[in-house]
Amino acid sequence: MGYRKKYLPLLLGLAMGAGVFLGSKLNFNDPSATLFSYNAKKEKLNRLIDYIDYEYVDDVNTDSIVEVTVNRILENLDPHSVYISSAELEGITENMKGDFIGIGVTYYPFRDTISVINTIKGGPSEKTGIKAGDRILMADKDTLYGENLIKDGLANKLRGVLDSKVNLQIYRKEKGVFNVVVKRGRVPLKSVDAAYMIDETIGYIKVNRFAETTYKEFKAALEELKIQSVKELIIDLRDNGGGFITPALKMADEFLKDNTLIMFTKNKKGTIENNYATNDGVFEEGKVSVLINENSASASEIFAGAIQDNDRGLIIGRRSYGKGLVQREMALGDGSAVRLTISRYYTPTGRSIQKPYKNGNKEYFKEYLERYKNGELQHVDSIQVADSLKFKTPAGKIVYGGGGIIPEVFVSRDTSRVAETLNYMLRSGFMGRYVFEELDKKRTYYNGLSQEQFREEVVISDAFAEGFVVYAAQKGIILDLKRFNEQLKQYLKATMAQQLYDTSAFERFINEKDSMILKALSLSRKDTIPAQTIP
Repeated sequence: MGYRKKYLPLLLGLAMGAGVFLGSKLNFNDPSATLFSYNAKKEKLNRLIDYIDYEYVDDVNTDSIVEVTVNRILENLDPHSVYISSAELEGITENMKGDFIGIGVTYYPFRDTISVINTIKGGPSEKTGIKAGDRILMADKDTLYGENLIKDGLANKLRGVLDSKVNLQIYRKEKGVFNVVVKRGRVPLKSVDAAYMIDETIGYIKVNRFAETTYKEFKAALEELKIQSVKELIIDLRDNGGGFITPALKMADEFLKDNTLIMFTKNKKGTIENNYATNDGVFEEGKVSVLINENSASASEIFAGAIQDNDRGLIIGRRSYGKGLVQREMALGDGSAVRLTISRYYTPTGRSIQKPYKNGNKEYFKEYLERYKNGELQHVDSIQVADSLKFKTPAGKIVYGGGGIIPEVFVSRDTSRVAETLNYMLRSGFMGRYVFEELDKKRTYYNGLSQEQFREEVVISDAFAEGFVVYAAQKGIILDLKRFNEQLKQYLKATMAQQLYDTSAFERFINEKDSMILKALSLSRKDTIPAQTIP
């Protein structure tokens, strides 16, 4: 026993020393995992926080100091390396995961009650008979109505643990008050907004972001269109700000032949990682058009760049955002995380589409607004390109790097005040509140219409459109609809379709007069791809 006590400290010291030596030889993916590392700069920050914690004259929330410090550090790196607080991280993770646990309804805090806009198809609420227009009065013992209705936190009262039950008290005009028990389930947050046949041969798929479930949704939509004998595809990536890279690579793989380069990345060490298509593509022959605009970014640009650089299809629209940096999310140990840029990506021809950020984040994001001012959204010749960033595709087509994907076919945007206001009211939900009130007046009638009946029977009257103008004026928005009356009617009917059916129905109505889709259709029968419209 004496022998063991005498040599135990020595043995422990040798073990720790061996651990340090072995740890220094191992290549950890997470640099924070390296044992016993010492960094004088980190030690300086740690000491400063300790001094403030224990010695400063007043009580200070050092957590907030740390967050400010982290944000300032990241601001000096690049525009897309960001700090995510623990409060924000949960919502972001849920959105990118592609589902959440809940009862499966969309709703408005309308006046003093929670009003159901519609139920998610196949979701928990639909299965129990909850309908659009129902008011949710109580969830278990929580009251969800009254003048003091608190809108924040409502979602948490309806969400919960998977398969847990919630007793809802419902009011329906024709039935009165009744109770229903709903078992919470997984509710999808769809990233494919719409997928349908425009005519006998041309299909359309709209993707709003690249989440974990995006490729699965896209593949299912593509397979369904193939059953309907699709020969040509329009892929709509407008306003798609990106997300995960992997779903974009898998989507591109469906259109490119085996061993075709999709994109490659390069990190600070110069390590290059190539991404190639496999032989699993199910649409490698048919015509493809990709729609992009100034809000198409990141993974959207990877997909569009792969199609363009491989001469696989036609890019239609306006210059994309220009984000060519790859981030990795790294946990900080307290529920927060940092999304840190770890590499740059390049399209198959070798171009980086990342726009410059050497003048700081403020100027970087200001460049987005400069496109409005310099006329780029209306005129193709306002797009500035650099000959030094000129690349050539295998077919000899000229493409440019340095700031987004430039389409072969340019389609201008109406930037007039009324057009921008109408578009904002359509996409922000403002128009939805007015439409909800109209539907609520004849809920039984509207709920009984099939989509085809709705399309044929429902006509937006002048009185209904004028009523919206009055409604907007009451909210401080003045509209002059001399040349936008028909567009307003189209938007109102599309919003009605969204609330009665789904997002796909909404997109169908909006797309009927959409300038980019009409351009794609006009080019669909042509045998040759137009030359790049940029000199």
